[in-house]
Amino acid sequence: MAPAELMGAAEELADKFLRVTKRYLPHVARLCLISTFLEDGIRMWVQWTEQRDYISMSWGCGAFLASLFVLLNMCGQLVGCFLVLTRKFVPYACFGLFGIIFVQTIVYNILWDVNFLMRNLSLSGALLLLLAESHSEGKSMFAGVPSVGESSPRQYMQLGGRLLLVLMFMTLLRFNLSAFTIFQDIFGLALILLVAVGFKTKLAALTLVVWLMVINVVQNAFWNVPSYRPLHDFLKYDFFQTLSVVGGLLLVVALGPGGVSMDEHKKKW
Repeated sequence: MAPAELMGAAEELADKFLRVTKRYLPHVARLCLISTFLEDGIRMWVQWTEQRDYISMSWGCGAFLASLFVLLNMCGQLVGCFLVLTRKFVPYACFGLFGIIFVQTIVYNILWDVNFLMRNLSLSGALLLLLAESHSEGKSMFAGVPSVGESSPRQYMQLGGRLLLVLMFMTLLRFNLSAFTIFQDIFGLALILLVAVGFKTKLAALTLVVWLMVINVVQNAFWNVPSYRPLHDFLKYDFFQTLSVVGGLLLVVALGPGGVSMDEHKKKW
Protein backbone atom coordinates (compact mmCIF):
# COMPACT_ATOMS: atom_id res chain seq x y z
CA MET A 1 0.00 0.00 0.00
CA ALA A 2 1.37 3.44 -0.99
CA PRO A 3 2.11 5.96 1.82
CA ALA A 4 -0.71 8.23 0.64
CA GLU A 5 -3.19 5.35 0.69
CA LEU A 6 -1.96 4.25 4.11
CA MET A 7 -2.36 7.78 5.47
CA GLY A 8 -5.84 8.02 3.99
CA ALA A 9 -6.86 4.71 5.55
CA ALA A 10 -5.49 5.81 8.94
CA GLU A 11 -7.37 9.13 8.77
CA GLU A 12 -10.58 7.34 7.84
CA LEU A 13 -10.14 5.00 10.81
CA ALA A 14 -9.53 7.98 13.12
CA ASP A 15 -12.66 9.72 11.80
CA LYS A 16 -14.74 6.61 12.49
CA PHE A 17 -13.36 6.49 16.04
CA LEU A 18 -14.25 10.15 16.59
CA ARG A 19 -17.79 9.68 15.29
CA VAL A 20 -18.36 6.76 17.67
CA THR A 21 -16.78 8.44 20.72
CA LYS A 22 -17.81 12.04 20.04
CA ARG A 23 -20.20 12.24 23.01
CA TYR A 24 -17.86 10.60 25.51
CA LEU A 25 -14.37 11.71 24.48
CA PRO A 26 -14.39 15.16 26.19
CA HIS A 27 -15.53 13.56 29.48
CA VAL A 28 -12.78 10.93 29.32
CA ALA A 29 -10.26 13.65 28.42
CA ARG A 30 -11.21 15.77 31.44
CA LEU A 31 -11.05 12.76 33.78
CA CYS A 32 -7.59 11.82 32.51
CA LEU A 33 -6.43 15.43 32.67
CA ILE A 34 -7.33 16.02 36.32
CA SER A 35 -6.17 12.55 37.44
CA THR A 36 -2.76 13.74 38.66
CA PHE A 37 -4.36 16.50 40.76
CA LEU A 38 -6.90 14.05 42.15
CA GLU A 39 -4.20 11.52 43.03
CA ASP A 40 -1.98 14.19 44.58
CA GLY A 41 -4.85 15.63 46.62
CA ILE A 42 -5.62 12.16 48.01
CA ARG A 43 -1.89 11.65 48.66
CA MET A 44 -1.88 14.81 50.80
CA TRP A 45 -4.57 13.24 52.98
CA VAL A 46 -3.05 9.74 53.17
CA GLN A 47 0.52 11.00 53.71
CA TRP A 48 -0.38 14.05 55.80
CA THR A 49 2.37 13.57 58.40
CA GLU A 50 5.11 12.90 55.85
CA GLN A 51 4.12 15.89 53.70
CA ARG A 52 3.90 18.19 56.72
CA ASP A 53 7.28 17.09 58.08
CA TYR A 54 8.92 17.50 54.65
CA ILE A 55 7.66 21.07 54.27
CA SER A 56 8.54 21.91 57.85
CA MET A 57 12.13 20.61 57.53
CA SER A 58 12.72 21.99 54.02
CA TRP A 59 11.53 25.50 54.76
CA GLY A 60 11.93 25.68 58.53
CA CYS A 61 8.44 27.13 58.82
CA GLY A 62 7.18 25.04 61.73
CA ALA A 63 4.44 22.42 61.96
CA PHE A 64 1.51 24.88 61.87
CA LEU A 65 2.45 26.63 58.62
CA ALA A 66 3.47 23.32 57.05
CA SER A 67 0.07 21.82 57.97
CA LEU A 68 -1.67 24.88 56.55
CA PHE A 69 0.21 24.48 53.26
CA VAL A 70 -0.69 20.78 53.01
CA LEU A 71 -4.35 21.58 53.78
CA LEU A 72 -4.56 24.32 51.14
CA ASN A 73 -2.73 22.13 48.62
CA MET A 74 -5.11 19.22 49.24
CA CYS A 75 -8.31 21.29 49.21
CA GLY A 76 -7.24 23.34 46.19
CA GLN A 77 -6.62 20.23 44.09
CA LEU A 78 -9.70 18.28 45.17
CA VAL A 79 -12.06 21.26 44.79
CA GLY A 80 -10.53 22.08 41.39
CA CYS A 81 -11.03 18.47 40.23
CA PHE A 82 -14.65 18.51 41.43
CA LEU A 83 -15.40 21.73 39.55
CA VAL A 84 -13.80 20.42 36.34
CA LEU A 85 -15.69 17.13 36.47
CA THR A 86 -19.02 18.86 37.21
CA ARG A 87 -18.21 21.57 34.59
CA LYS A 88 -18.90 24.36 37.09
CA PHE A 89 -16.68 27.47 37.13
CA VAL A 90 -14.11 25.62 35.01
CA PRO A 91 -11.97 28.72 34.25
CA TYR A 92 -11.62 29.44 37.98
CA ALA A 93 -10.76 25.78 38.60
CA CYS A 94 -8.10 25.94 35.86
CA PHE A 95 -6.51 29.08 37.31
CA GLY A 96 -6.55 27.48 40.75
CA LEU A 97 -4.79 24.38 39.41
CA PHE A 98 -2.29 26.60 37.57
CA GLY A 99 -1.56 28.16 40.96
CA ILE A 100 -1.08 24.71 42.52
CA ILE A 101 1.46 23.79 39.82
CA PHE A 102 3.36 27.06 40.36
CA VAL A 103 3.44 26.75 44.15
CA GLN A 104 4.49 23.09 44.05
CA THR A 105 7.26 23.93 41.57
CA ILE A 106 8.71 26.39 44.11
CA VAL A 107 8.02 24.54 47.36
CA TYR A 108 9.22 21.11 46.20
CA ASN A 109 12.28 22.58 44.39
CA ILE A 110 11.08 21.29 41.01
CA LEU A 111 12.38 24.50 39.45
CA TRP A 112 15.92 23.08 39.54
CA ASP A 113 15.02 19.64 38.18
CA VAL A 114 14.73 20.00 34.39
CA ASN A 115 12.88 16.71 33.93
CA PHE A 116 10.17 17.49 36.50
CA LEU A 117 9.97 21.13 35.39
CA MET A 118 9.25 20.13 31.79
CA ARG A 119 6.56 17.71 32.96
CA ASN A 120 4.92 20.43 35.05
CA LEU A 121 4.99 22.81 32.08
CA SER A 122 3.47 20.07 29.93
CA LEU A 123 0.74 19.63 32.54
CA SER A 124 0.13 23.39 32.32
CA GLY A 125 -0.31 22.95 28.58
CA ALA A 126 -3.02 20.35 29.20
CA LEU A 127 -4.78 22.83 31.50
CA LEU A 128 -4.56 25.50 28.78
CA LEU A 129 -6.41 23.15 26.44
CA LEU A 130 -9.07 22.61 29.11
CA LEU A 131 -9.36 26.37 29.49
CA ALA A 132 -9.79 26.66 25.71
CA GLU A 133 -12.59 24.10 25.83
CA SER A 134 -14.39 25.99 28.61
CA HIS A 135 -13.95 29.25 26.67
CA SER A 136 -15.61 27.61 23.68
CA GLU A 137 -18.53 26.43 25.82
CA GLY A 138 -18.91 29.89 27.30
CA LYS A 139 -19.14 31.41 23.84
CA SER A 140 -21.81 28.95 22.77
CA MET A 141 -24.44 30.79 24.76
CA PHE A 142 -24.08 33.66 22.27
CA ALA A 143 -24.90 31.54 19.24
CA GLY A 144 -25.86 33.67 16.27
CA VAL A 145 -23.92 36.71 17.45
CA PRO A 146 -21.08 37.61 15.04
CA SER A 147 -17.59 37.07 16.41
CA VAL A 148 -14.09 37.69 15.14
CA GLY A 149 -12.82 34.13 15.15
CA GLU A 150 -9.31 35.02 14.04
CA SER A 151 -8.72 37.17 17.14
CA SER A 152 -10.31 34.74 19.57
CA PRO A 153 -8.02 33.97 22.54
CA ARG A 154 -9.16 30.34 22.35
CA GLN A 155 -6.97 29.59 19.33
CA TYR A 156 -3.89 30.94 21.14
CA MET A 157 -4.72 28.86 24.23
CA GLN A 158 -4.87 25.82 21.97
CA LEU A 159 -1.55 26.75 20.33
CA GLY A 160 0.13 27.30 23.72
CA GLY A 161 -1.29 24.04 25.03
CA ARG A 162 -0.06 22.08 22.01
CA LEU A 163 3.44 23.57 22.25
CA LEU A 164 3.74 22.84 25.97
CA LEU A 165 2.67 19.23 25.45
CA VAL A 166 5.89 18.81 23.42
CA LEU A 167 7.88 19.04 26.67
CA MET A 168 6.43 15.77 27.99
CA PHE A 169 7.93 13.91 25.04
CA MET A 170 11.30 15.55 25.51
CA THR A 171 11.49 13.80 28.90
CA LEU A 172 10.77 10.44 27.23
CA LEU A 173 13.69 10.59 24.80
CA ARG A 174 16.37 7.97 25.49
CA PHE A 175 19.74 8.66 23.95
CA ASN A 176 21.29 5.26 23.24
CA LEU A 177 22.16 3.41 20.07
CA SER A 178 19.70 0.51 20.18
CA ALA A 179 17.58 0.28 17.03
CA PHE A 180 14.28 0.18 18.93
CA THR A 181 15.14 3.23 21.06
CA ILE A 182 16.18 5.25 18.02
CA PHE A 183 12.92 4.31 16.25
CA GLN A 184 10.90 5.16 19.37
CA ASP A 185 12.56 8.57 19.74
CA ILE A 186 12.14 9.49 16.07
CA PHE A 187 8.55 8.20 15.89
CA GLY A 188 7.44 10.01 19.06
CA LEU A 189 9.24 13.23 18.19
CA ALA A 190 7.75 13.30 14.68
CA LEU A 191 4.22 12.83 16.02
CA ILE A 192 4.50 15.48 18.73
CA LEU A 193 5.94 17.97 16.23
CA LEU A 194 2.93 17.31 13.97
CA VAL A 195 0.67 18.10 16.95
CA ALA A 196 2.68 21.22 17.79
CA VAL A 197 2.42 22.72 14.28
CA GLY A 198 -1.14 21.44 13.84
CA PHE A 199 -0.67 19.20 10.80
CA LYS A 200 -2.76 16.00 10.57
CA THR A 201 -3.40 16.94 14.17
CA LYS A 202 -6.21 14.60 15.20
CA LEU A 203 -4.56 11.53 13.70
CA ALA A 204 -1.16 12.39 15.22
CA ALA A 205 -2.68 13.15 18.65
CA LEU A 206 -4.73 9.94 18.63
CA THR A 207 -1.66 7.89 17.69
CA LEU A 208 0.28 9.57 20.50
CA VAL A 209 -2.48 8.72 22.99
CA VAL A 210 -2.16 5.02 22.17
CA TRP A 211 1.63 5.10 22.13
CA LEU A 212 1.93 7.09 25.35
CA MET A 213 -0.54 4.85 27.19
CA VAL A 214 1.50 1.77 26.25
CA ILE A 215 4.73 3.42 27.45
CA ASN A 216 3.00 4.59 30.64
CA VAL A 217 1.71 1.12 31.56
CA VAL A 218 5.06 -0.53 30.78
CA GLN A 219 7.45 2.00 32.32
CA ASN A 220 5.39 3.33 35.25
CA ALA A 221 3.81 0.13 36.58
CA PHE A 222 3.73 1.32 40.22
CA TRP A 223 1.29 -1.48 41.13
CA ASN A 224 4.15 -3.98 40.72
CA VAL A 225 6.27 -2.20 43.36
CA PRO A 226 5.55 -2.59 47.10
CA SER A 227 3.98 0.57 48.55
CA TYR A 228 6.67 0.97 51.23
CA ARG A 229 9.40 1.51 48.62
CA PRO A 230 10.09 5.10 47.47
CA LEU A 231 10.02 3.89 43.86
CA HIS A 232 6.29 3.14 44.24
CA ASP A 233 5.44 6.80 44.88
CA PHE A 234 7.80 8.00 42.15
CA LEU A 235 6.28 5.72 39.51
CA LYS A 236 2.75 6.53 40.68
CA TYR A 237 3.42 10.28 40.37
CA ASP A 238 4.92 9.74 36.91
CA PHE A 239 2.00 7.54 35.82
CA PHE A 240 -0.70 10.07 36.69
CA GLN A 241 1.22 13.03 35.27
CA THR A 242 1.55 11.16 31.98
CA LEU A 243 -2.15 10.28 32.14
CA SER A 244 -2.96 13.98 32.49
CA VAL A 245 -0.98 14.76 29.34
CA VAL A 246 -2.94 11.97 27.61
CA GLY A 247 -6.06 13.89 28.68
CA GLY A 248 -4.65 17.01 27.03
CA LEU A 249 -4.03 15.08 23.82
CA LEU A 250 -7.58 13.71 23.91
CA LEU A 251 -8.82 17.30 24.12
CA VAL A 252 -6.76 18.06 21.01
CA VAL A 253 -8.47 15.11 19.31
CA ALA A 254 -11.92 16.27 20.46
CA LEU A 255 -11.50 20.01 19.78
CA GLY A 256 -9.11 20.02 16.85
CA PRO A 257 -5.93 22.12 16.63
CA GLY A 258 -7.59 25.54 16.57
CA GLY A 259 -7.11 28.50 14.26
CA VAL A 260 -3.32 28.77 14.55
CA SER A 261 -2.43 25.53 12.80
CA MET A 262 -1.51 24.14 9.40
CA ASP A 263 -4.74 22.13 9.27
CA GLU A 264 -6.76 25.32 9.61
CA HIS A 265 -4.71 27.21 7.04
CA LYS A 266 -5.03 24.35 4.53
CA LYS A 267 -8.75 25.07 4.37
CA LYS A 268 -7.94 28.51 2.92
CA TRP A 269 -5.67 27.22 0.17
